[in-house]
Amino acid sequence: MKLVIHGKNIEITDAIREYVNQKIEKAVSHFQHLTMEVDVHLSVARNPRIGSKQSAEVTIYANGTVIRAEESSENLYASIDLVADKISRQLRKYKEKRQDQKTTAQSIATAVEAEEATVVSDLIGNRTAELPADVVRTKYFAMPPMTVQEALEQLQLIDHDFYMFRNAETGEINVIYERKHHGGYGLILPRNGNGQGNGKNGKTAAGNSPSLKEVKS
Repeated sequence: MKLVIHGKNIEITDAIREYVNQKIEKAVSHFQHLTMEVDVHLSVARNPRIGSKQSAEVTIYANGTVIRAEESSENLYASIDLVADKISRQLRKYKEKRQDQKTTAQSIATAVEAEEATVVSDLIGNRTAELPADVVRTKYFAMPPMTVQEALEQLQLIDHDFYMFRNAETGEINVIYERKHHGGYGLILPRNGNGQGNGKNGKTAAGNSPSLKEVKS
């Protein structure tokens, strides 16, 4: 693990450096397999009205994810203690989220395999799928109902440009996708023949094409 210490309006003495190393290494000791680099910024801001404000900021780069915490007090060592505790809690939450995502992904993968086996046996049998000449592959998978936020997390987890899912609120098939050129994410919703969306949030202009809406991550 790479640990870098910076100072602003303060001299990084050997005593401060040793204290930072001791506290931060202890805070990340159970998460070193996730932690690539740790940046520590120590600063002192002097305000004649309120006295000195001594801050400690920690930024951790963990497998492409940035985790940050900052604390301030009148004592630099106290600020270091506070930020070490805070960054440890942040890392614990990050690790738990990763574990939850992994469990969810494994459950979905298992459901997909079971569904594919069922579809091949019950629906296709010995028949050959009739496809246009340009279609080279047919894929069947389960669509357990999920929220838009859960679909977004799945999209980020599988590292694809889009993710198709059954909306838990409306029961409709939706597609969430990454907006490459404009940033953020988009959501494609079906709409019926009179121009209204089939779901609760599907009010759109007239037409038969799917409607689009922006999704905040």
